[in-house]
Amino acid sequence: MKLVDEKGKLFGKLNIIDLLVILLLIAAVALIGWKVLNKDGASNASRTILTYTVEVEGVDPEVYEGIKTYVPGESGIGDQLMANGEMVDAYVTGVSAVPHEGGITMTDVNGTTLTFPTEEDTLDLTFTIQANVVNAVTNEVGTQEVRIGKTHIVKTVHFELTNGIITTCVAVPWTEG
Repeated sequence: MKLVDEKGKLFGKLNIIDLLVILLLIAAVALIGWKVLNKDGASNASRTILTYTVEVEGVDPEVYEGIKTYVPGESGIGDQLMANGEMVDAYVTGVSAVPHEGGITMTDVNGTTLTFPTEEDTLDLTFTIQANVVNAVTNEVGTQEVRIGKTHIVKTVHFELTNGIITTCVAVPWTEG
C-alpha cells in the first residue's frame, strides 16, 4: 500500500489539503489553550504593585472599631477591595485613626479668632491599600484611577467609606520570587 495514491489521497482516504487544514486547526486550538492557561504568567511581566493610602475624615469611632475586625483580616493580607460587585486584586492591609481636628474658624469684630468644632468625637482614618495593577500608566484599581489628591471609595465586602482622599502612592514593578 502506498502512502499517497494516484488521486493525492493519504492512505487512500484523506486528501493532503484536508490534512493540512486539520493540522492548522489543531495548532490554533493548542496555541489558544496555551495562551489561556498561561494568562497569569504572561501578565506578571507587566504587573505593578501599587501601595497607596487613603484618608477618610469624620468617621464615627464605632465604625472604626468594626473595620478593625477585618483589617488585616483572617488571611493576614487584609480585606479585599471590590468594585461593581466584583472582587479586585487589591487589599486593605492597614488602618489607623487619629482624632478629627476640624471646625469652623471665625474672627470676631475685635480680631479674635475663634474655632468651633463641627464633628466632635469623630476620627480621621488612614487606610493602607496594596493592589496589583496591570497598567502602571492608568493605575486603575477596579474602576478607580489611583492618583494623589483624587477622591477614592474604600469598598470591601465588609465596609464602604466614600469621599476618601488619596494621600500617597508608590508603584513598584512586580518581580517573581
